[in-house]
Amino acid sequence: MMMRGLKLIAALAVLVGLSVPAFAAEDISAMARGGKLYDNWFKEIKQNRPEDTHPAYPASGKYPKQSWRCKECHGWDFKGKDGVAGKTDHATGIKGVAGMAGKDVKAIAAVIMDAKHAYAGKLQPQDANDMALFISKGLPDLGKYIDPASGKPKGNAAKGEIYFNTLCAGCHGTDGKKVSTGAAVGALKGDPWQLLHKSLNGQSGEAMPALRSLDPSIAADILAHAQSLPE
Repeated sequence: MMMRGLKLIAALAVLVGLSVPAFAAEDISAMARGGKLYDNWFKEIKQNRPEDTHPAYPASGKYPKQSWRCKECHGWDFKGKDGVAGKTDHATGIKGVAGMAGKDVKAIAAVIMDAKHAYAGKLQPQDANDMALFISKGLPDLGKYIDPASGKPKGNAAKGEIYFNTLCAGCHGTDGKKVSTGAAVGALKGDPWQLLHKSLNGQSGEAMPALRSLDPSIAADILAHAQSLPE
């Protein structure tokens, strides 16, 4: 079902003249799933959150219960200690994954499953491969869509309202507050990197459409519109 949906979105994008990334449909689907695993892998594969703290998480860290989520150490902007999270109470001193972009997918998957990262026995090989594909080939060029200094989206809010009301409001409501299982869209507007990530890849463990197969500017426009939504 998801695969057919992604192919349909890609076909529609071509019809309206949008730029679709030059990847096979199955790769786009795998990247989106990898993005959701990066966000919250145990929710995505419907497992309980590990009760222990990740072995690489520093003792000084303030969120040990979130330590098994990749985003917690490596950040929504993929820059880890050198990015946005490094300036907040989520700082861990751990570098990001941006430097792995373009690297061999199998090599990244092997790192995910090594003793340091400790995901062997928790993730299946396909999970590691999907996440590795996301890291290698699927990281967006964030500077094109979010100003790194101010954190303000660079999208067109007027276009974003149209996209949001037609693509997102069916589940989120036009005010972004309809979904009761998670935060209102407007409540996350202070973290545009997280919003962009979830727009492109979907919400972990949820049947949320991923916009990855569309031109990323659509997600950026939606992100700009989200700044006006109530918290």
